[in-house]
Amino acid sequence: MFSRVRAVLFDLDGTLIDSAPDLAAAADRMRVERGLPSLPFERYRPMAGAGARGLLGVAFGITPHDPGYEELREEFFVNYESCMTQRTFAFEGVPELISQLLDRGLAWGVVTNKSMRFAGPLTRAMKLFETASAVVGGDSTPHSKPHPAPLLEAARVMGMDPGHCIYVGDDERDVVAGKAAGMPTVAATYGYLGGNADCMMWGAHAHVSDPLDLLRLLNFSGRT
Repeated sequence: MFSRVRAVLFDLDGTLIDSAPDLAAAADRMRVERGLPSLPFERYRPMAGAGARGLLGVAFGITPHDPGYEELREEFFVNYESCMTQRTFAFEGVPELISQLLDRGLAWGVVTNKSMRFAGPLTRAMKLFETASAVVGGDSTPHSKPHPAPLLEAARVMGMDPGHCIYVGDDERDVVAGKAAGMPTVAATYGYLGGNADCMMWGAHAHVSDPLDLLRLLNFSGRT
């Protein structure tokens, strides 16, 4: 299944980078500015992959269907824009993984549900992404994951047959989208939802508990 791979596509948050500290800071700032007590980071982290919906849910117990949600979401976005590169970092092992993929002639790219308002500046600010052949955001196509359109767009940009790509992500939507695009899928269980046993029920073709585990799936010799 993985022997024909010519390109690796990754989700962004919770798969390549840990952006939870900046996302949590943006939401918690809103609480503090309203005279509410700050919440511990551990409350926010599991919901980082759900973006504004998840983080505002933790901060204020609000849902997208509640009055005032849209205003709070835009305030969150503005806060996040001001701090999104301050505490965000690549997961341990990711830079080495990318280096080894390139050494073996494989292309790589990013497909995220983060809008390009954030994904663009963030990936341009981090050296890790200088070699990425594609960065596709949640608003780069008419549909976001779990629809396969963003993954198919990334394959098109890279000049790859979707069947020669694999998709790695830490959310069930990533697995659904990858399979719908005709790509082998890999669940990153070290991500934000990795502590959830249900990730083993997503139907991914493989699971990795460490970024460098992907090298073994691709029949690489292992870590350098």
